[in-house]
Amino acid sequence: YIDYNGRYCMSSAAGGFNKTLGMDRGSTLPWTELEHTDCFFMSGTNTAECHPTSIQWFWKAKDKGAKLIVADPRETATARVADVHLDLLPGTDSALANGIMHLLIKHDYVDHEYVRERCNNFAELKEMTAKFTPEYTSKITGVTVEKIVKAAHIFGKSPRSVVMFARGAEQQTKGVDNVSLYTSMALLRGQIGKFASGVATFTGQGNGQGGREHGQKADALPGYRKIANPKDVEYIAGVWGIQPEEMPKEGVSAYEMFDLMVNKTIRAMHVICSNPVVSSPNINHVYKAFKSLDFLVVNDFFMSETAELADVVLPATTWAEDEGTTTNIEGRVIRIRKVVEPLGESKTDWEIIKLIAERMGKGKYFPYSEAREIFDELRLASKGGKADYFGVTYEKIDEQDGVFWPAPAEDHKGTPSVFKEKFATEDGKANLAVIDWNDPAEVPDNKYPLWLTTGRVVFHYLSGNQTRRVGFLMEQCPEPFVEIHPELASEYQVQNGEKVKLITPRGDMVAPVRITKAIRKDTLFVPYHWGKDLSVNQLTSPALDPISRMPEFKVCAVKLEKLS
Repeated sequence: YIDYNGRYCMSSAAGGFNKTLGMDRGSTLPWTELEHTDCFFMSGTNTAECHPTSIQWFWKAKDKGAKLIVADPRETATARVADVHLDLLPGTDSALANGIMHLLIKHDYVDHEYVRERCNNFAELKEMTAKFTPEYTSKITGVTVEKIVKAAHIFGKSPRSVVMFARGAEQQTKGVDNVSLYTSMALLRGQIGKFASGVATFTGQGNGQGGREHGQKADALPGYRKIANPKDVEYIAGVWGIQPEEMPKEGVSAYEMFDLMVNKTIRAMHVICSNPVVSSPNINHVYKAFKSLDFLVVNDFFMSETAELADVVLPATTWAEDEGTTTNIEGRVIRIRKVVEPLGESKTDWEIIKLIAERMGKGKYFPYSEAREIFDELRLASKGGKADYFGVTYEKIDEQDGVFWPAPAEDHKGTPSVFKEKFATEDGKANLAVIDWNDPAEVPDNKYPLWLTTGRVVFHYLSGNQTRRVGFLMEQCPEPFVEIHPELASEYQVQNGEKVKLITPRGDMVAPVRITKAIRKDTLFVPYHWGKDLSVNQLTSPALDPISRMPEFKVCAVKLEKLS
């Protein structure tokens, strides 16, 4: 069994792109084109705080007159500068996208020639979205009719537009649906494959894109080949020097591994560069799973909450102590260069894996003496796949400031913009998504009357294993908090800074209140960068998207209690 941390990050984007475009690349255009865009439609992403190295491109575009539409339950730092803030109810992205497409069709903002020549399912989409009038969409999403109409007109009239999304839209049981529908908005406008136009997701972590292309997903092999495809298995087995029958079958997704740990199907685990007892939903179950193991090994450079549970902790290096490549959200492969030697007995992750293989009698399959040899093997393994790295070399990366895959030959310069002529589907056409809206897996009721959503803050990163060790950052944000609207705070008679208890069917936690008008009156927000008793993932839902197997971190029902 193998899976990767991107299962909690970009897997719904991957599923949506595969359904609509036939290929999973985080962005259909290079970031350098963004400053020439006329309109950004962004859902579930607080780019200003969560992706500060990307936000410069949006400021450049806004300085040139670009419009910004942001869909988010909170008035984030990004939403505050938007021309339209669509303050939707958590879990209603599918309805919002259908409502926007209803208006694009009604007001004839559709690029009919593009859709006719390059897309399937337009008649079916038109029929599906007919009921998503602004009034109907408003009733589901909680966004006013006026805002929905204004957003549709801005987006529909913009010559160049980019639709973008992140975990807010993706970490749902309908994450793949949401991505498919938002992508279909761009397809209706004929924007994908054109300059300064297209769709993109925001990766939540470095090399989140590359992990999938390298074959870290439970059903995948390098280059986006599939374990279920005998021809793919035969090719990769040849590259690796094994027999096809030695290749494992498809495994299960990251969260589903915990069920297999509890029932003893999985007896031992090696965790590399991940902290699942903080980053997974329903962590009480996750703790139980790890304690059910016979043996746990963790690679890390700090003692994370997961490493604390391990039988053996192997001290690993940081990025600055290793050589190699990473693939950014654009699909650009870039170099990482060693600047300091590893401390003490720590080793790079690839060296640790090589040494374990040698001790297990499999050293002949890991004959590497440097990272470049591994990358050259990846080039060969991905050759001919959708994510083709064969033409990406260290020299070309240096010459071009990175190389965009696919690069199928050594004399190929790479592909910054994809889908200019055809899509990666069997017939070369994109598949417009015809998907109705459905409720999230868990909705408020009399016992749990409020919505709970989670996310990042600018001072911390992911599970906080690094940022919670930086004094200045901890001074700025030492603990999680509960954002609550003033009217809801008044109803519950709680004051700013007062601690309250949050309860869901999975657990409870205590955190201080932060009263703000920048959130919906029916919704609470808690950041997720802390572990143990401070972890909001004690509360979050483990319900999974049926395609991506992404947990529904962003939507669940919660009860708020005032402490005596």
